[in-house]
Order: sequence, then structure tokens, then C-alpha cells
Amino acid sequence: MMKGLPVFDLAIIFIYLVGMILVGVYFSRKNKNSEQFTKASGLIPGWAIGLSIYATFLSSNTFLGVPGKAFGGNWNAFVFSISMPLAAWIASKYFVPFYRNTGEISAYTHLEHRFGAWARVYAVVCFLLTQLARMGSIFFGIALSLQALTGYSMQMIMVVMGISIIIYTVLGGIEAVIWTEVVQAVVKTFGALLILYLIITNMPGGVSKVIEIGKASDKFSLGSFAPDFVGSSFWVVLLYGFFINLNNFGMDQNYVQRYHTASSSKAASKSIWLCVWLYIPASLLFFIIGSCLYAYYDVNPELVQSIKHQVAIERLPISASASEILAMENSLKPADYGDKIMPHFMVTKIPVGLVGLIVSAILSAAMSTISSGMNASATVFSVDIYKRYIKPDITEKQNLSLLHIATVGFGLAGMIAGIAMIGVKSILDVWWQLSGIFAAGMLGLFLLGIVSKKTKNHEAIIATMLGIIVIIWMTLSSFLPADLEAFRYPLHQNMIIVVGTLTIFLVGVALTKIKTKEQAT
Repeated sequence: MMKGLPVFDLAIIFIYLVGMILVGVYFSRKNKNSEQFTKASGLIPGWAIGLSIYATFLSSNTFLGVPGKAFGGNWNAFVFSISMPLAAWIASKYFVPFYRNTGEISAYTHLEHRFGAWARVYAVVCFLLTQLARMGSIFFGIALSLQALTGYSMQMIMVVMGISIIIYTVLGGIEAVIWTEVVQAVVKTFGALLILYLIITNMPGGVSKVIEIGKASDKFSLGSFAPDFVGSSFWVVLLYGFFINLNNFGMDQNYVQRYHTASSSKAASKSIWLCVWLYIPASLLFFIIGSCLYAYYDVNPELVQSIKHQVAIERLPISASASEILAMENSLKPADYGDKIMPHFMVTKIPVGLVGLIVSAILSAAMSTISSGMNASATVFSVDIYKRYIKPDITEKQNLSLLHIATVGFGLAGMIAGIAMIGVKSILDVWWQLSGIFAAGMLGLFLLGIVSKKTKNHEAIIATMLGIIVIIWMTLSSFLPADLEAFRYPLHQNMIIVVGTLTIFLVGVALTKIKTKEQAT
């Protein structure tokens, strides 16, 4: 499966990487202060912000994880995208005006005004951990596919890509991040369409054969519609998607920071809707690609053997015998090697020249999310940690230097997190689980602050502590010994963010009502 890329393809990838760095160099001339670095002085058009939010959403986890998921299972994860419009409506109606009116660049500053310093620190820690999980999973996903395509080691791929992203993000600030994402949004959408076209043209029997095989294997199912919260039913993914998207649009620094780069609240709200109407069909496209790949490899089963062999070798110790490797190969299910399918198809079936374009598309899918994560993390670190606790009287020049250093630091931390993830089963599963755990507490506290106006510091602390205990129990109870099985969390992992958020919010509201009644008597 390993082979080096032709020089022509490597040249295309090299030109793409240099192009992104040059964008950073171009915008570096404007970056003379922290306001420009973090807000671009509020001069970015709404359509560009919308494309950049779409590019951040459409990460390499979508590009590689979604076809892998559709290959190994069905379209159940597409329900995540269906939940977006409701979250977007709430965000554009309530959150965008709220942030624009506060004028605070950090999404978490108002939590201190509302509940005290602890709330801000808690949200910042959750956000930074989410970013590390997100950047790590994306670095890993990219290295996984490019290793198959180029034969270079995963570590080396992460380092080269990481350095390129760090250079243009440090030089150009948020403006370089947004404009490179506009280019990346176009490149990766075109790349996905190109992959789909190549699979269909290589498929004997074309589209009708794909549909026939897909129907026979139940590949187009959105999951069970029964009220089941233990398995990955339609409702579990819908609830998970709604809460995660509410968290993304409502209090993720990556997105909140974009609202400040727009010229008005109206332009910022429009950018959210542009992202939604682009992302829903784009994510569907990746599920279609996964189903087409399933049909293609179903018709050509001999091609799967080399993929299974590679996965078996990766999972077993180096000392494993040939018979052990063969036994492992035979036990593997499509879900075990779904993430490897798209890279394999690209290596074996895509002509010279086009591979370079598609690798650039996969790179752009990763770079857009990582660069905005680095810029947002650096902004939060400078505003919520450094200025607040270490040096409140920081000068403008020192602040800009701090933003540069923090951007480099978070870029390197993301790279290290990616290297630590080598050998994981499904990128998408890992990312969904980690983000659900970190986001649950943050979103519950945030909603409590915005919706329940009478809730004070005391009630919020108790609610958050209870919420954290519940989240820790839900996350770790699967490790309880068999004799304590009755105490294990019974629902699906994706329900952690739903239950965690509602625990904090509802406990906070209930405590506030009890306190109000006591004061009235």
C-alpha cells in the first residue's frame, strides 16, 4: 500500500503549502496590533466569514472520518448535520447580538462578570482542552491518510504541516486564517466532488449498482427511530448534534471571534446561516462517498485484503507470527478499517496530478480547523489567563508578542496530541467523545448565565460541581468492576454532553427557585 508520490503531485502539494504561507506574509504587513491580530478590526465581509466557519466545520475529521464511518456503518452520523439549523437559529437570534453588544473578544469574559472568576477559569480550561483534542485528532487524521499516500512517517507529516500552519497563523493573524479558509473551503469542496466522480467512473454498474449494494447492506439508514438512548439511534445523534452545535455557535472561541470580525451583527448572523446551508449538503456528499467506496470494495473484495493486512500489523505487537496476523485479518469488520479506505482508493485509483490536488484538499480541510484553533486558543490565553492573572498592565507591543508565542505553543501542543493518538480505531469516535466530555460543563454553565437571570454565584458553583461529578461518572463508569455493574452509566457515550449540560442548567435553575422562595417567605 505504501508508495511515494510522483514528483508532479509533490510539486502541487508544495505550491499549495507555499501559497498558504504567502497569504500569512501578505497580511503580516497589517498586523501591527493585537486588535488586528484577533479581530481584523471588524472589516471582513460576511460571506468570507461564513465560508471560513464552513471551512472550520468541514475539517479533515469530516473529510476522512465521515467516509470511513459510512463505509463501516451507515448514515447515522449525518443526523449531526440535520441538527444544525435549530442551533444556528438560536445562535443568530440570541448569541451573536449578545457577544457584539458586550464587545469582549473572549467568549468567556462575561462568565466572570456573571458568576465570578472561577466560572471564567473553568470555561477557559474546558475550551483549551477541547482545542487540544480537536487539533490532535485532526493532525492524526491527516497523517494517517498522507502516510498511506506518500510513505512518509506520520510524525514527519505532522511536523511539516504543523510548521506551515504555525508560520501563516503567526504572521497573518485572524485575517490570514479567514482568507486562507475561504480558499480552503473551495479547494476541499472541489476535492470531494472529484473523489466522488472518480469512484463512480471506476465502479462497474455506476450509480445504480452503488444504490443496489447500499440498500442490500442497509447503508443509507439514519439509525433507529425508536426512543433508544443506549445505542446510536437517530435521537441520540440528533440531541448530541444539537448540543455540540449550540456549543460551537454559542460559546466556542473559534466562532465567537469571527462574529467580532464582521462589520455588523446582521453580517455575523448571515455568516452562520451561510455555513449551515453549505455544510449540510457538503457533509451529505462525504456520506455518499463512503457508501460508494463500500460498494466499490464490495465488488472488488480482493483489494480489501492489503488494507486488512496493514491494520492487523498495526494492531499486533512486532513479534506477532504470520498465523496471528492472518487470524486478526479475518476477524476485522468494515468499521475497523473504514478510515483507511479512502487513502487506499486514492493511492490505487487516482491518476497522477489529481492526487496532488486531492492531498491539497485534505490538507486544506485540516489546516483550516487547526489554524483557527491556534488563533482562538492564543486569544483566550492572552485575554483570560495572562492579562487577567499574570500581567494586567501589559503593553500593546508585549501583547502582540505574547499572541505570537502562544500561537506557536498551541500549534506545537496540538502536534504532540496528534502524535499521541497514533493507533486509535476511529478518528471521528474519539473526537466526538472527547469534545462531548469537555463541552458539557461549559455549555451548561453558559446557558445558566444567559437564561436564568436570577441565578447567582453560589447556585452556579453547586450546579457546576454536581455537573462535573455526573460527567466524570458517565465517562469513567465503564471501567467499574463487574460486581459494580449496576453503577455503570447506561446510556450512549454521545449523551454525555446532553445529560451533563442539562444537569448543570436544571440544578442551577432549581436551586435559584428554592432560594427565591425562601427569600420571599
